[in-house]
Parts: sequence; structure tokens; C-alpha cells
Amino acid sequence: MSKSRDKAYEIIKLAVLDGTFQPGERLIESKLVDLVGVSRTPIREAIKQLSADNYLVTKPNSGVAVAKWSDQELEDVFKLRAMTEGMIARRAAEKISAPQIESLKACANAIDNLLKNGQPFDIPLFLRENAAFHETLVTAAGSVILSQMLARLISPPIVYQVAHNFTAAELTRSNSHHREIIDSMTARDGDWAYHAMQSHVMSAYNRMRTIRTP
Repeated sequence: MSKSRDKAYEIIKLAVLDGTFQPGERLIESKLVDLVGVSRTPIREAIKQLSADNYLVTKPNSGVAVAKWSDQELEDVFKLRAMTEGMIARRAAEKISAPQIESLKACANAIDNLLKNGQPFDIPLFLRENAAFHETLVTAAGSVILSQMLARLISPPIVYQVAHNFTAAELTRSNSHHREIIDSMTARDGDWAYHAMQSHVMSAYNRMRTIRTP
């Protein structure tokens, strides 16, 4: 059952990310069964997890639909993220270890290598390295409350859409933000870290606004 659920989760998630299922689109369980090739039970389990991970929304009497954010909701989420991740960065600057700083550098180096290798940009690898960078800061901050707040604010489809639509120059600028955050960690400067992280998050928000503008 676990393998069937995992299969359903990955196939439906990819269909959301690649635009096969559009934001706001209602999903029909019988069609998902045909798409994935498993029974209804693992489909339902996958839907439950996808809803928890902000890919889908389940509403009483309305069924399941792809998550859709209004412009106001998007602005609110990114501003809350900027505040929360800024606080995480400030706390991390006070407590981060030398090995954790090296981990941040390794993530930034890996992203630089992706940009310089002359091949089509590997979005999944970028997302993994980017996630590892931010997760290292969360670990260094050591705040359960901030970690839980951030988990509620991160929408994987939005993160994917931003990364997928970044130009090479924008990806380079994003990683330069990472470098500045690393410098603030090395300097143990919480205020610098806070403002550098806020700029980083709001830069992604401004890109997302551009993507959504007709």
C-alpha cells in the first residue's frame, strides 16, 4: 500500500507542478485512478498528504482541487515568510557552527556549478540545494516555533514555479543573496542576516508577481 500511495503522490504532484492540473482545477477521483493506475485507497491517502503539503486543497462539499493563491494571499504569504526566515537567519547568525557554515558554502558552490556547466539548468537539483541551504539555517537557529511557522508558509508549487521561471541572471542573483547570507553568518551579524534574508525572499516574491501578471 505504501508504494502505491507514494506512486500516486509523485504522479499527481508532478501533474500539478508541470501544469497538467491547473490552479483551482477540481480533481476527479476516478480520473486520478486511471491516471496513476492504482486503487482508490492509495489515491485518497496521496490526496491527504498532497493537501498537507499545500499542493491540493480539500473543501467540504466541493471535493479536491489544485491549490490556488489569490494575489493578496500570495503577498501575505511571502511577507510572512520574509519575516519568519529573517528571524531564523538572525537566530542562526548567533548560534551557527563552523561545519554548518561550510554546509551553506557547499550548497552555494553547487548552485554556482549548475550555472556554469553549460548544460540546461537542472531545476530539481537546484531545488534540492536551495532547500538544503535554508534547512541548514533552520537547524542552526534551533527554534521549533520558527521552524513550524515556516513549514506552514512554504508552498512547494510556488517555490517550483519561481525556480522554473527564473532567468540565468535571476538565478545568479538569488545565489548571490545566499553568498551574502553566508557572509553575515561568518560575521555573526544577526541584523545583517535578517535583512539579507528578507531581501532574498522578497526578490522571489517580485519574480512570482511578474509570472502571474497577464
